[in-house]
Amino acid sequence: MEDNNYNNEMIAAFIDKEEKSLWYQLAFEKFNINGVDTMQWNWSWWAFGGGFLYLLFRKQYIASFVLFIISMTLGMIPFVGFGLAILSGGYASYFVYKGYKSKRAEVESHVQDTQMRIDTMRQVGGYHQWVVWVYALFVTFAMFGFVAMILIPSMAFAS
Repeated sequence: MEDNNYNNEMIAAFIDKEEKSLWYQLAFEKFNINGVDTMQWNWSWWAFGGGFLYLLFRKQYIASFVLFIISMTLGMIPFVGFGLAILSGGYASYFVYKGYKSKRAEVESHVQDTQMRIDTMRQVGGYHQWVVWVYALFVTFAMFGFVAMILIPSMAFAS
């Protein structure tokens, strides 16, 4: 049986955010039933609100790209975009888990020392902080655009 402490340290290193480690440890336990990977519903407000950006933030490039393409093609259909957001909120963390499993297998096949494995996992895992800034800028511009869309016509009408 695998050492639970080692497993938790590897997850914490991959996530690289101490305050989020427990959440991901619990989520990853749901996705692994007696050694068998299974997609389970595990709600994430960050994935719901961020969609493909959540996956990009967590360095899950292929899943992020696929969700981006799906969102751009189907997201314009009424209510489908909201449905995609709900599905993303429930299932996106599973793709983070799959990325973790892949990186862990790669690290463990190349690195023998336990502490070096954990250090390597921290380097190959983690997140992209720049995604947060891009998202914040996008939301800011969208809000300004929304306000301008309301104010400009009302100012023209008042003249």
